[in-house]
Amino acid sequence: MIKGAIFFLLIGLALSLPVAAVLAITGYYLSETYAFIPMTRAAGPIMWSHSNDFILIAAPMFIMMGELMHRSGVSERLFGALAPWFARVPGQLIHTNIASSAVFAATSGSSLATAATIGTVAVPNMDKGGYNRPLFLGSIAAGGTLGILIPPSINMIVYSVLSQTSVTDLYAAGFIPGTLLAMLFSGIVLFAVLAKPSLVKSKPSTGSLWPARIAGLPHLLPPLGLFFVVVGSIYVGLATPTEAAALGLLATLGLVAWNGKLSVAVLLSAFEGTVRTTCMIMLIVLAAFFLNLAMVSVGLVDTITTAILALGWPPLMMLLAIIAFYLLLGCFMETISMMIATTPIIVPVIIGLGYDPVWWGIVFVILIEAALITPPVGMNLYIVQAVRKSGSILDLFIGSIPFLLAMLIMIGLLIALPGLALWLPEIVNPR
Repeated sequence: MIKGAIFFLLIGLALSLPVAAVLAITGYYLSETYAFIPMTRAAGPIMWSHSNDFILIAAPMFIMMGELMHRSGVSERLFGALAPWFARVPGQLIHTNIASSAVFAATSGSSLATAATIGTVAVPNMDKGGYNRPLFLGSIAAGGTLGILIPPSINMIVYSVLSQTSVTDLYAAGFIPGTLLAMLFSGIVLFAVLAKPSLVKSKPSTGSLWPARIAGLPHLLPPLGLFFVVVGSIYVGLATPTEAAALGLLATLGLVAWNGKLSVAVLLSAFEGTVRTTCMIMLIVLAAFFLNLAMVSVGLVDTITTAILALGWPPLMMLLAIIAFYLLLGCFMETISMMIATTPIIVPVIIGLGYDPVWWGIVFVILIEAALITPPVGMNLYIVQAVRKSGSILDLFIGSIPFLLAMLIMIGLLIALPGLALWLPEIVNPR
């Protein structure tokens, strides 16, 4: 049974079939071959009931927020406002890339949108400042991954639905690790530039920077304001995550209008991008729900969980083996597909090992971040290369390596200090 399911998954992915189709075909195979009562007749009601899940309604609204922010001109002003704060730090604009990505991530919820938006602004400055291309481009691709760790996050919404955990707890859990990971990115850049000054030809500024810093502060207010509208409304009890997404979308529309960028063309372009991304995610989610039901009905999830736990490995060794599995899988599988296909199987194992599913959600998201910048399928690498428009993608493959190291360090910190992820959820939502 397990071999048959794996066979259908691998063959479907090898043939480059749509992931939703692969998941549905695998579910159909399990249902028709092993289930006492085939589940295919229940496919319609299953998909209808799960597509009505209230929390999933937040996903298209966060996606549209990112689409509108990408077209609003906010990113250019954000980048310009942050640049003076790092002008005296070795590596200057590379740190600005990371900081801009972190702030933009707090409004978009999407890694791809963050990488594309910040890359559009940052790449033209790369050669002007004499920056090492791999390191500069790698910082944009890695910074973009913060879009799914710093709340709000579309991936956390999907994980919440699949694992039956609280998205409010996940958002709280992601804040400190997301901030620390951005600091680790900058720390690695600083270490690299100090160790090899030739990586950056332009010298840190020596003039007075406070006038430029103060003048740029108003441009930091819109993205930070959106963050507090979305996340703040959740934690002060004014809104559920879905209602907060609606408030954030309304605030984003108001911001785009205030900047004079709201037009029929911009709205139509944002609608198109939102529908395209939402349809892709929802098709995969609904197919995954059918596959999950088929696996549960034939006892596959319990079989796998029991078999893994029966190995008798210590929990830490088992956890490290799962992490290594995801690092390898991330080299070859698209991230949202990887999350949806494996969460129903892995989460019961994680709980069986004694780990908190909210804590694992944060570790899992960092592993997905790593997959976004791991060749040969790392999507953020190709997004930044598309923005760059010329040159070898090997620059990005090489430039992503130090940031992958930072992600592994962050996972190590979370294993050693679980409170980094669990402290805030316990405060905002005592159990």
